[in-house]
Parts: sequence; structure tokens; C-alpha cells
Amino acid sequence: MISPTASFTLGVDVEASPDVVWDLLVRLHEWPRWGPTVREARLDDGSPLLHAGASGRVRTVAGPWVPFRVQEWRVDEEVRHWSWRVAGIPATGHTVTARGAGCRVEMSAPWWAAGYSPVLWLGLRRVRALAEARPAGDDTTG
Repeated sequence: MISPTASFTLGVDVEASPDVVWDLLVRLHEWPRWGPTVREARLDDGSPLLHAGASGRVRTVAGPWVPFRVQEWRVDEEVRHWSWRVAGIPATGHTVTARGAGCRVEMSAPWWAAGYSPVLWLGLRRVRALAEARPAGDDTTG
């Protein structure tokens, strides 16, 4: 039997600092630029940055706004990670791991959402392109 918490993970190496990639993943106005299924997102507290325990709403390409809550949050020198529940259902995880001058970015999803892997792959490629196109030193979250 497969564990209900089992997931799959896809990842790419990025030639940009972990700060730049993390900024793309936590700054809500950036989500539609890299998230193929996201049109807009808002936090209940009005913050522009995702944070531990945050809740809000995300508008999908299908049209409706759905609620979300950050489920896991980890930020340290080597690894940064957040995952969320969307409409109460476990959704994707987002991880940035420092690697020399660059990093690895990974996205994961529950095993039962394996059909979502092309969306994750496209999102990862977009994150990499956006991060690598940013001018050196442009990491707005600090």
C-alpha cells in the first residue's frame, strides 16, 4: 500500500543565487509568471510575501478563487522549503537548496497527482529562466 503522504519530486539546477529563486517562490505577484495554473494570489493579511502559517486565496486558470494555507515552512542557510494545502487538499511543495554559487529548485506533489508533473516541469523551467535572467545582486527579499 502507498503511504497517503508519499510524493514525487522534480527538480532543476539554476545558475542563480538561492535568494533570487526563493524570492520568486515567495513573492505572490511573481506566481503567475512561473506558475502555469495561477492567475493571481493574495494573502489574508495583505502581505506581498508568503510566510510560515500564511493563508490566502489563489485564482486558478480555471477561474475560481480557492483558499490556501501554508502547511510546511523551513528556512535555513542550506535549504528553504514551503508547501501548502489548497482548498484543504495537500498540494505542491517548493524547495530551494544552495549549491555553490547556484542552487537546485524542486517541486513536489502527492503521489496521486502524478498527472500534474508536466505542470510542475513547466513551472520549474520558468523559475529557472526568470532567475537566470535577473541581474546579479537583484534579490528583493534580501
